[in-house]
Amino acid sequence: MSDVLYRDPTAPVDARVRDLLSRMTLREKVGQLNQRMYGWDAYLRTADGGFELTDALYAETERFEGIGALYGLQRADAWSGVDQDNGPGAEHGAALTELVQRHVVERSRLGIPALFVEEVPHGLMALDGTVLPVNLAVGATWDPGLYERAAAHAAAELRARGGHLALVSALDISRDPRWGRTEECFGEDPYLAARLTEAVVRGMQGAASADGPFAADKAPVVLKHFAGQGATVGGRNSAESELGWRELQEIHLPAARAGVRAGAAAVMSAYNEVDGLPCSGNRALLTGLLRDDWGFEGLVMADGLAVDRLARITGDKVSAGALALNSGVDLSLWDEGFTHLEEAVERGLVEEAVLDAAVARVLRLKFRLGLFDGTPTAPAPARGEDIGKEVARAAVTLLRNDGVLPVGPNLSRVAVLGPQAATIAHQSGDYTAPQRPGTGSDVLAALRRLAPPGLDIRHAPGCALTGNDLSGIPAAIAEAAASDLAVLVLGGSSARTAGTEFDSNGAALTGVDEMTCGEGADLAGLRMGSAQYALLDAVVATGTPTAVVLVQGRPHVVPDIAPALLTAWYPGPWGGEAIAEVLLGLAEPSGRLPVSVPRSAAQLPVYYNHKDTEYGGYADQSAEPRYAFGHGLAYTDFAFAAPRLDGRTVTVEVTNTGARQGRSVVQIYLRRLVTATWPRTLELCAFEGVVLAPGESRTVRTHLGADQLAGTEVMEIRVAGSSREALAAVPLILDLRA
Repeated sequence: MSDVLYRDPTAPVDARVRDLLSRMTLREKVGQLNQRMYGWDAYLRTADGGFELTDALYAETERFEGIGALYGLQRADAWSGVDQDNGPGAEHGAALTELVQRHVVERSRLGIPALFVEEVPHGLMALDGTVLPVNLAVGATWDPGLYERAAAHAAAELRARGGHLALVSALDISRDPRWGRTEECFGEDPYLAARLTEAVVRGMQGAASADGPFAADKAPVVLKHFAGQGATVGGRNSAESELGWRELQEIHLPAARAGVRAGAAAVMSAYNEVDGLPCSGNRALLTGLLRDDWGFEGLVMADGLAVDRLARITGDKVSAGALALNSGVDLSLWDEGFTHLEEAVERGLVEEAVLDAAVARVLRLKFRLGLFDGTPTAPAPARGEDIGKEVARAAVTLLRNDGVLPVGPNLSRVAVLGPQAATIAHQSGDYTAPQRPGTGSDVLAALRRLAPPGLDIRHAPGCALTGNDLSGIPAAIAEAAASDLAVLVLGGSSARTAGTEFDSNGAALTGVDEMTCGEGADLAGLRMGSAQYALLDAVVATGTPTAVVLVQGRPHVVPDIAPALLTAWYPGPWGGEAIAEVLLGLAEPSGRLPVSVPRSAAQLPVYYNHKDTEYGGYADQSAEPRYAFGHGLAYTDFAFAAPRLDGRTVTVEVTNTGARQGRSVVQIYLRRLVTATWPRTLELCAFEGVVLAPGESRTVRTHLGADQLAGTEVMEIRVAGSSREALAAVPLILDLRA
């Protein structure tokens, strides 16, 4: 036990925070709110394989006698310039964080450690970190329990390398698939996103109470982005959002509310504005709603350079920092504005009590992590290949199948074609660290490895992902014509390369090579590279049965000319194996669409949960999406018995009427009839996945909570296998006036 209260690990956290705060100078307090450096600028790799600290880190810690947080110490990608030659792998990560932390503590008069903040968008973004399928693929699993296990693995990897705080995309709702960051969304539905947000909080943080310590293998999560970033105008990154308060509440806030209730340690304020105020300068959002109404006591971090952007309306970066702090931001990311908070206090732009409250939240998190108490680094978890495969397999969604799949036993030759057939690099999403050679499997290699003896697997790429070079198509036609089945693997790519030009916050400025998705890669249309359509037309024209596989970060426009179509989204390095297993019938397709798939970009928006208004279609095409939210086929058939309603409990029996085992997702939709405001056509309010053997039946019971039914007196409950089927389902009437 220490004589200094804040160093006493047995003292209550709040008491330790108050004691430490009382000893700090204004300059030291300001330092705790700054996350100024790029972590990769803090170290250099030495000739013997170790690391040495840079003058830049010395200067940064000297400036504030320590440092509040350090971003991206483990980050590796084209923007950071970190790869296997100069960065920390799994065997060196913990030693590097220990080296940096020791320096930070020595430079701090009071021995205050730094928070190490890392990107964990779909697994830890670091060398040797497990790369998981992107969020859109996670949404396609409709399986929060599976995602909770995947998130727990990512947290364990982060902590084993000395990292603390995980930046996780969870709150963006996809309303315009032209947005390059659609891949980071769980989908277009707030209820589905809310359940998966709860899962990531539980998986990463564990069962820690609001002030309790985090387990050694658990990581506090920063949920991003708060709020409405998925609804920017035209699907353009960081553009304005035209959201009314009700739209924000009904669509864009439920996931954040669920994350806060689950105990999320922090949220990240978004770039976009809400009702004319950027989120990082929006007190009504960050304080009035988040803290006062929801009771959130955690940390608010601004997105990269979002505080400095406020200078556009405040006139300078000093007042920009003051606006952000007064609005509710606690921790900046690379901004200059927060470095001037000492001046802002002296000029009367910020009260020191407001600054103290923000510092207290930063310190509270450090105490909960045990940073002052020498908490040992967690042991490294087992390799994450298995959980990566499991999520990828669960995400594969069969959209169309005219008897072509699974691959039959009587086939002798299969042509595997297309620009995505023999590549691993384009199977993973944006924010992916370089992978070591031999990591993962592409579709072609997996099919050759898993195919039954005697099945000849042939290959021709046909074309590239982008451009209009058709020179490879004749070879692909020849292979298709000589085969019993053509598997055509098409799609897009979010792979960053060394030639990519980046903005100061890491977003791609110009699309190079084959990058057609990811942060900064927005599309005016939803078409793939033009040569891919020529290849599709040519292969189908051979008359050989064709199964199209889409590896993509957004729904692309693909005509229904092939007898089979499935999407795997970006399934990660092991996605090729998951796809091959489904094609061969070694695994069942179990995914369901987390977004609606449009017929063209001109048709947008096409999300299913639009307002229930009678409006006409288009004169030149259907107004309906090509594939609706929730759609997904299996290699078997399911039948739903007539649902029953007992109070607020919905009961339905599901039967596998086919000859194979399969997974059905029971989807329960709400249609409001008597309500205070204009309702939406349908709203997902519950779902449950069930795996059934042939002939097996199971009863699914779901209780609808008061929150889901609030504001409605009379409603219809519809049970179906997709949102489109729900429109035709026989409704149950729930009358809360009775």
